[in-house]
Amino acid sequence: MWPDNRPDLKRRVVWALVCLLLAKLVLMLVPYGFKWATDALNGELDAAAWIPAVLIAPIMLVVAYNVFRIVNVAFNQLRDALFARVGQHAVRQLAYKTFVHVHDLSLRFHLERRTGGLSRIIERGTKGIEAIVRFTILNTAPTIIEFGLIAIIFGFAYGPEYVIVTGATVAAYAIFTVRASDWRIQIRRDMNESDTDANTKAIDSLLNFETVKYFGNERMEAARFDGSMARYEHSATRVWTSLGWLNFGQGVIFGIGLLIMMALSARAVQAGEQTIGDFVFINAMLMQLAVPLNFIGFIYREIRQGLTDIEQMFDLLDVPAEIADRPDARPLDVADGTIRFDDVRFAYDPERPILKGISFEVPAGKSVAIVGPSGAGKSTISRLLFRFYDVQDGAVTIDGQDVRDVTQTSLRAAIGMVPQDTVLFNDTIAYNIRYGRPDASDEDVHQAAEMAQIADFIDGLPQGYETMVGERGLKLSGGEKQRVAIARTILKAPPILILDEATSALDTATEQEIQASLDLVSRGRTTLVIAHRLSTVIGADEIIVLRDGQIAERGKHADLLAIPDGLYAQMWTRQSEAIEAETRWRKAREEDEMGIIVRRPPVSPT
Repeated sequence: MWPDNRPDLKRRVVWALVCLLLAKLVLMLVPYGFKWATDALNGELDAAAWIPAVLIAPIMLVVAYNVFRIVNVAFNQLRDALFARVGQHAVRQLAYKTFVHVHDLSLRFHLERRTGGLSRIIERGTKGIEAIVRFTILNTAPTIIEFGLIAIIFGFAYGPEYVIVTGATVAAYAIFTVRASDWRIQIRRDMNESDTDANTKAIDSLLNFETVKYFGNERMEAARFDGSMARYEHSATRVWTSLGWLNFGQGVIFGIGLLIMMALSARAVQAGEQTIGDFVFINAMLMQLAVPLNFIGFIYREIRQGLTDIEQMFDLLDVPAEIADRPDARPLDVADGTIRFDDVRFAYDPERPILKGISFEVPAGKSVAIVGPSGAGKSTISRLLFRFYDVQDGAVTIDGQDVRDVTQTSLRAAIGMVPQDTVLFNDTIAYNIRYGRPDASDEDVHQAAEMAQIADFIDGLPQGYETMVGERGLKLSGGEKQRVAIARTILKAPPILILDEATSALDTATEQEIQASLDLVSRGRTTLVIAHRLSTVIGADEIIVLRDGQIAERGKHADLLAIPDGLYAQMWTRQSEAIEAETRWRKAREEDEMGIIVRRPPVSPT
């Protein structure tokens, strides 16, 4: 609200406060205009002799009354206009801080997150911040000022009993509002939880649209969503019902205060101590006070509800970043790109070790493949190299520099990744390729697409490089997405490359085409290949076979095949048989489609 680097916003705050004070001073004149007009109409207006008669004519006083109202509105709107940029800047800064913080959180957090719930928390939190900023600065302060001015006027003009009644009414009103609003907060929190749950289920179901269709579970998904919405309906109904009781209680308290004040004034008029104008003035002043009193309840509710809405957002900001740069962290200096794992031990859960003393080296410009059964710890190695997690023991180094001692930005800038499951942004093909180097020219993008052997496909599309790929790239096939990922990595041009099961989700024919592109990308780069299909690692300089988090075998392809009853040899045999079976099936299908196979007549059951 008072940013050090924005003197223009500070000036806006000052001028907004000036307008706020002027608006309240003018507002105090509005009931006086009503009083003077009433007394003038009754012939009871006593004005100083030096005031011209034309100025105290009833019609002129009516004009003055309405001019005061217009000027008050003008100052209020000018105040809001001046303060708008200040409030929105504050909202933007905190929303930006939250967004950056979420990206700073560990992979562990994001693997456990619920995307729909997370987006809802940030959305509600941002709106809650805006409500708190606006109602605290623009409504709470004016209400306090207005009550103070009214108390001073009543005390000097009509006596302490009016101040006492006014103060008692405001105090009772505020106490009731606070207690009733506190009661409603838990109801509001239940509604928010139901809303978050419903939104999470909706987004999760839509993200898995194809899976829902595969299993025909539309009704089940609708029932899950409707169950959450039913809880939301119940909570929302309680919220509105409790609001009705709150408003009714506020009305009763203010009505009693107004009754007492008007009775005191009516008795004073009958006794000749006040004029009809005074009676009208007190009524107008109290009705004018009713507006900020209503705002007291509204402001308190909004601030408390805003705090409830941003409660989870603040909890999110309080989540510490599991992986953080050390204070003395320096940029990674890549000379050759040699990777070394030195007696690395790691576990996601202390009771379930994943890597148990792994040691190996990927020499500069060479390729090392990591293979093994599922759950052996292959993908964990790439995550440790990227420093998504820190090792519990041992060290991961690049050119002798421990990855924990360098900045994460420089570390990840030096490593390129082609993952198994390529997820693209819901934008154009050009945007997704350029993501590897955002400042790349169109020519660089096209050249990367050529090297990834996807340029011809893109050029054949109606919109070319401006074609939208859909959410998570669903408009492209698996092979096309992989080629986009390869082009993106080519554009990044990192000295170190990780291929994390980059072809395991593809058919054999597509795999062979993609493998040619991968070989081109990895040429001359330090390459770590994490593979499921052994056919993709035949040419690796060294193959490391993992089993249960330990190195079971290591060597070149031919050497590993020569090990009697070796794990690698067994895996190779099984995969070779599967590939041969797939090839025979594919050939038979092609011959069947061409009409080469002559089908036999059906055999009688007898």
